[in-house]
Amino acid sequence: MQRTRGKVFGVVVAIAATGLLAACGGNDSTASSTPTLTRTTAATQPPAASSTSVDPGQQAPAPAPAPASEQQPPAETVAPERPQPIDTPPPADTSKLTDKDKKYLDALKQQGVTPSTPDIALSVANYVCQGTASGASDQDLMTFVTAMAGSDPSFDPAKMPVEKAGQVYISAAKQTYCK
Repeated sequence: MQRTRGKVFGVVVAIAATGLLAACGGNDSTASSTPTLTRTTAATQPPAASSTSVDPGQQAPAPAPAPASEQQPPAETVAPERPQPIDTPPPADTSKLTDKDKKYLDALKQQGVTPSTPDIALSVANYVCQGTASGASDQDLMTFVTAMAGSDPSFDPAKMPVEKAGQVYISAAKQTYCK
């Protein structure tokens, strides 16, 4: 009986949470109108003559200029937003690389692939070695390897197709790293 109540309570809570989230809105984040700044007539017109009498021979004092806070600022030119440049990672500390790591990276470089950091290439090599050990085919490995190769900031598809880069990663890993 207790288990049934717990399940029913859990289902009721889930349905209530879904209903509350659905009631929050239709994912509409656009404004329905553009706000404008308007001035009241009291702020833009000089004050009415006071009830004190003014000698007919004297002129009424000139209205004082509006305070700076009521004056509109000059229109500003806003430069369009520009994307910020992506910082390239600092050069890797190659002193921590093993001889096996260095052989693999050299094999990649000889075939025209220069990863932005050794970490990317070594991650691919470890994946290839683990996949090969578990019996995965080269075609199975290619999907992940080409995705990793194509996402490397230093990869230039004008120099080499991503499929070719994936093949280079796989062959270099099998020849130098997975032994």
